[in-house]
Amino acid sequence: MKIGFIGMGIMGKPMAINLLKAGYEVMVNTRTKDKALEVIDKGAEYFESKQDLAREADVLLTMLPDGPDVEAVMLTGDGLASCMKKGSVFIDMSSINPEVSIKIARELEKRGVDMLDAPVSGGEPKAIDGTLSFMVGGKEEVFERCKDILLSMGSSATRCGMVGAGNTTKLSNQIVVAANIQAVAEALMLAKKAGVDPEVVYNAIKGGLAGSTVMDAKAPMMLSGNDKPGFKIDLHIKDLNNAIGCAHSVGAYIPMTAQVKEIMEWLRDNGHGGCDHSAIIKFYEHLMNTELKR
Repeated sequence: MKIGFIGMGIMGKPMAINLLKAGYEVMVNTRTKDKALEVIDKGAEYFESKQDLAREADVLLTMLPDGPDVEAVMLTGDGLASCMKKGSVFIDMSSINPEVSIKIARELEKRGVDMLDAPVSGGEPKAIDGTLSFMVGGKEEVFERCKDILLSMGSSATRCGMVGAGNTTKLSNQIVVAANIQAVAEALMLAKKAGVDPEVVYNAIKGGLAGSTVMDAKAPMMLSGNDKPGFKIDLHIKDLNNAIGCAHSVGAYIPMTAQVKEIMEWLRDNGHGGCDHSAIIKFYEHLMNTELKR
């Protein structure tokens, strides 16, 4: 089986490497070949033309920043939808607006190509160690046919419904993550202002009901002042904008999401857009004129 992969960014590169480790024949394309050198060195075939790659692929994977990027690659001009062979499968692992996924799937269906939208959760660390969680939308038989491919890059793959359901699930995930990070930042700053060691507070509450995977991943980063991105604020803003847009289209109301997005917008406006989303602590440090880190 030939797998084409477009998008050798912070997530795509380690995901492609894990496909190679699993024994798949991987073909890659990226606008800048230098970004793909590590994957090429590990055995991937590089295609200068993404159209040629799409013609060869039995399964085409994309991992791109946002919906307009995926739509441009697949549908605009000489988009790859017109190049893919009948019976092949397109799996978009980007986190985008579900409406874009549905639009692309409809165009591919006309050409005899199936699609799964399969965004991931876990960030760069889990992309590297192959333990991402996939939230998948698409036909059950297509999901079953491609499940092993996904599980070579992740530890779980859950079918959530038809195309669009994967990204709806991912947007729900991003709401929970953002709100959780905001709550952790507020709690630790409360402790700091009240004269209680925030690290002690974290260790005291992490084993109780307040404990969470998000807290365990992000509280230590806040406490140490480490804002090296596993998932950038800029990207989380993109996801929350998509969540709000999706909510408006279906008549849902998500005020907490809007609030935390505005905090992240402030962070981006103040030069922190490229930082990890745990850098939300910087908003509270500014607000309270107090540093959390000792």
